Amino acid sequence: MGWSIQIKAVGVLIIIQTLWISRVFPLAFSSLLLILILSIHFFNYEETLKYFGSSLVWLLFSTFILSYAFIQTGLASRVSLYILNLAKGSGKLLILVSFLMSFVLTLFIPSNLGKGTLISSILDDIVQGLKEIQPTSNLGKSLFIGLAYVSSIAAAFVPTGASSTIYAFDIFKEISDKITYFRWILYFGPPIILFIFILWLILNRFFPLVKVDVETVSKFIEDKLKIIGRWRTNEIKIAIIIGGTLALWLTQPLHGYSIPLVGLLGACLSILPKVGVIEWDEAKKGVSWDLMIFFASTLMLSNMLIDTGTIDVFVTFLIKHINGLPTTLVIVGLILFTALIRIVFVNVLGFLTIMLPLATSLGNQMPDVSPLILGMVVYLAGVPGFLLITQSPVHLISFSYGHFIGKDLFRVGALSLIIWVTFVLLSAFLYWNILI
Repeated sequence: MGWSIQIKAVGVLIIIQTLWISRVFPLAFSSLLLILILSIHFFNYEETLKYFGSSLVWLLFSTFILSYAFIQTGLASRVSLYILNLAKGSGKLLILVSFLMSFVLTLFIPSNLGKGTLISSILDDIVQGLKEIQPTSNLGKSLFIGLAYVSSIAAAFVPTGASSTIYAFDIFKEISDKITYFRWILYFGPPIILFIFILWLILNRFFPLVKVDVETVSKFIEDKLKIIGRWRTNEIKIAIIIGGTLALWLTQPLHGYSIPLVGLLGACLSILPKVGVIEWDEAKKGVSWDLMIFFASTLMLSNMLIDTGTIDVFVTFLIKHINGLPTTLVIVGLILFTALIRIVFVNVLGFLTIMLPLATSLGNQMPDVSPLILGMVVYLAGVPGFLLITQSPVHLISFSYGHFIGKDLFRVGALSLIIWVTFVLLSAFLYWNILI
């Protein structure tokens, strides 16, 4: 007897997730194998490849170009140093301001890895400079553990913050026509910002600081700014281009042009002769083609699970077993399940391709809760990794600088995870119910 299409879909899901998690092959090559499997067993080749033409894939492409131009012109370093200078040399404020830097860079760099690499190099220079005159172990722990957490959480602040955020934005747009760039910030901004402030207090509690030498920190930042020098023409150009792109994203309901189209406009302007700041041959270096292949393949996988009815089978099973349970208990269980299973997933995007369609389909079957709210709670619960160094590439980068050990991360992360889950619950039952 032949296997049903749903069993085949589950088999493919297990195989590809195993390849993605274990990294037996590079992500892009595993994704090419997925394309072959889908083209042979589920769709024809042309139907499979149509996902490379998705507006989401080209939005990711555009943000790669813009972020590369932002970094290459030196504007990223200038902005980072300006932000760090707001701390005026204070150690505690330096930690909080480094969080702010993650948020600001998220607007321009749609990659947690790229953002984490840039910030960690700057922060390490500061810590190493201070080490010569005073103990800095606790400062290093707070800065780099904070970077590991805040980088992914800040990416959830705007729809273009990371590839996983771009994917979630598209899922939510299909559920509700209220989802815009601005409303995304309205939904997710307040709980995220409040949590970040709590995280800052937690780090100060776990790793109390020796009074930092204010003059040393201030002089370090001032010296770096002197090296950068005055604003260059290309920095001004890319600041105008990115500023205009962000303005069009925020005002999308007024002009009607889609966010991916506006992103492509900004990317083209950054390359356009006389107007732009980089040439095409250079811009190509900033595009992660591997990630674009992987991103397109996650769209294929997600739609395969939906089109074959596999998600519906899972949802029917869940509905059968949660029938009669209070909606509140179901939401709490879903959040806890998402947070716990996230521990074994290094790649957030691959994880969300399973969980988001499942959550929104479940919401469609439950009369007492919006599928948008179920999707948003799963999204927020699944974005950060709090407990292990292996939960995110940014964790690995941050850890590689040697300022903290796995035990430090776990101690802070256990408490942070509890508070984060609490914030997600409060958002679902109180804040989002007011807005939606």
